[in-house]
This record gives sequence, structure tokens and C-alpha cells, in this order.
Amino acid sequence: MAAEESSKPKLVGINHVALEVGDIDAALGFYGYFFSFTLRSRSEDMAFIDLGDQFLALSRKENRQPDRERHFGLVVNDRSGLRERLEEHDVELVEGKGLNFRDPWGNFVQVVEYADIQFSKTAGVLHGMGLELHKNSVARQQLREKDMLDP
Repeated sequence: MAAEESSKPKLVGINHVALEVGDIDAALGFYGYFFSFTLRSRSEDMAFIDLGDQFLALSRKENRQPDRERHFGLVVNDRSGLRERLEEHDVELVEGKGLNFRDPWGNFVQVVEYADIQFSKTAGVLHGMGLELHKNSVARQQLREKDMLDP
């Protein structure tokens, strides 16, 4: 069994997440209202939002059904004030731990702060993004337990 496991490719991260939206311009407007980002590229049916060394792909698809349980998590540097802004614009908030919402196309999004989770960007990626971020003690302990804490 060990030989079989060692021959398999190891998962190392997520390059991108693709969301289906009804309208690319409307989706860019929606996400652009709530989050600061750089548009990597776009076409009539796709747009790519830069997340440093990853990206979020918006793909035009009509007549999609809202996600019920399937979701993804966006990592932000600071989510203070985001809940109020979402509420002011009647964005559907989803009950649960943290800050969860559905975009106008039914995509279920969880928003977490970088400081609070294990997910880490290298110093070079953070520098390239113009960010100086740090982990809280719980996230540092989780990383330490996996021997993944930067010195």
C-alpha cells in the first residue's frame, strides 16, 4: 500500500475556483463592490480575478441552480465592515460559522480572514500583492503542529 501511495501525485493547493454566473459584467460589478481585486483578464464568457498566485474564474452560464451545500471560501486581509455592507445591499447571508453569503447567481461563499486560518501565502507572494499579513496564535499553532510555520 505504501508504494501505491508514493506513486500518486500529492495535492498541493488550488490554482483556481470557477464560479458560474449569469452575466460577466454584473458579476465583476458585484464582486468589485465588495472586494478590492485586480482583473487578470476577461473575454465575453469568462473573467479571471487575481488572488496573488491563484485566481477566481467567473464563467457565464445561464439557467444555473443555486448551490445548497457546495461552497468555497474566500480569504481576505480584513473582513470588518463586510457584513454591514452586504446587508445594506440586501445580499443573502447564510447562517453558519463565520461570514457566509450567496452571490446573485446562488454561489455560496464563505469569507475568512487570513490571520485566522492555516492557509498561507509565501512572503514573496504577499510582497507582490502589496500585503503584510500575520497569523493569529491559533493558526500559528495549527501550522506549527504540521511543521509548516515560517521562521
